[in-house]
Amino acid sequence: MTPSHWYNIIPDLTAPPPPPLHPATMQPVGPDDLAPLFPMELIGQEVSTDRFVEIPQEVLDVYRLWRPTPLIRAHRLEKALQTPARIYYKYEGVSPAGSHKPNTAVPQAYYNAREGVRRLTTETGAGQWGSSLAFACAQFGLECQIWMVRASYDQKPYRRSLMQVYGATVHASPSPVTGAGSKILAENPDSTGSLGIAISEAVEVAGQDPATRYALGSVLNHVLMHQTVIGEEALKQLPERPDLVIGCTGGGSNFAGLAFPFMREHPDITFRAVEPEACPSFTRGRYAYDFGDTAGFTPLLKMHTLGHSFVPDPIHAGGLRYHGMSPLLSHMYELGMFEAVTRSQTECFEAGVRFARTEGIVPAPEPTHALAETIAEALRCKETGEPKVILTALCGHGHFDMAAYDRYLAGEMRDFALPQERIDEALSTLPVTG
Repeated sequence: MTPSHWYNIIPDLTAPPPPPLHPATMQPVGPDDLAPLFPMELIGQEVSTDRFVEIPQEVLDVYRLWRPTPLIRAHRLEKALQTPARIYYKYEGVSPAGSHKPNTAVPQAYYNAREGVRRLTTETGAGQWGSSLAFACAQFGLECQIWMVRASYDQKPYRRSLMQVYGATVHASPSPVTGAGSKILAENPDSTGSLGIAISEAVEVAGQDPATRYALGSVLNHVLMHQTVIGEEALKQLPERPDLVIGCTGGGSNFAGLAFPFMREHPDITFRAVEPEACPSFTRGRYAYDFGDTAGFTPLLKMHTLGHSFVPDPIHAGGLRYHGMSPLLSHMYELGMFEAVTRSQTECFEAGVRFARTEGIVPAPEPTHALAETIAEALRCKETGEPKVILTALCGHGHFDMAAYDRYLAGEMRDFALPQERIDEALSTLPVTG
């Protein structure tokens, strides 16, 4: 049941997404501009116009360690909510790293190894991407160096330990081992970090060594395409047509992975992205060209952004603390192809506990955003009597996030409503693109 091809949604859009721009020339970047960071196969996938891309046999061999993943109907949650809605979730927490991230980590490691790369660098927020890339690098004999956002580095020590078990070297970001990190620490020694800062550090190191490349766990087109194995499997597993597909969004790969195949087959249903109230790039960000990192090392990406200098508060959903959203998803949002809403931290953890006590799985903080919206929709169905079919992506388990659950259960967790002045300040640093 594991699909033989990834699905590329770009050829099916009514208009192509705006291209990345070189910050010096303001012209679309070419393969040579990206070659210091990515292998040519991934660069080709980034700009591919093929609807389907064949998954290499070597990647399928690793996928079979955990794929296909289960699609489960949440009978016990439905009963507890007394809702006529039928709730299904695609559970990606059965992967070796405990999340959906190996779906792209494995092919990225494979393509790099095939081109003779010896080491990959990356950033990680909650640690799910870092542990996934560390696992993937171990499968193909690559070294792995990871910059983990300081807030998560401190909050999730066992996620860091998992990366080290897989053989990776892990730095707290900002770190003193890079120029970008040293500059941030000089200005703010107590910085809790951000994904933008960690990206700057990983990109800086990759750009200095011809045997090293950079790997990204979300945002880019090829990453979202790799994740479509989730939705392709779910299309075959789901016994009925969904009315609503819900997913959490940080950079966008989890939501895209589930939603894109359903957008192809059922474009008339409702799709809803859910983001943190503390980092609302879709709902309060600006659609503009911006750097993908804090230091300005990356090309300019047209995306919904809070500004590359934005440093989110250290909410527990570390994987959703990115200042921007996938350019492809941002473009599709502008085309009106899906909705976006926000949820607060405490209501998300409330949903996570409710789910754990009914379905038995402790979810990672990131998918609790989708669960909170799923529960709210199911309760609306209870009020109206409408028996909607709801599909969501449970993109990972929370076994390494128990310190966050401890805070919630102790009543120590607080919501954070992001002041508009913070957003305005960060947006004032957007690069001028003419």
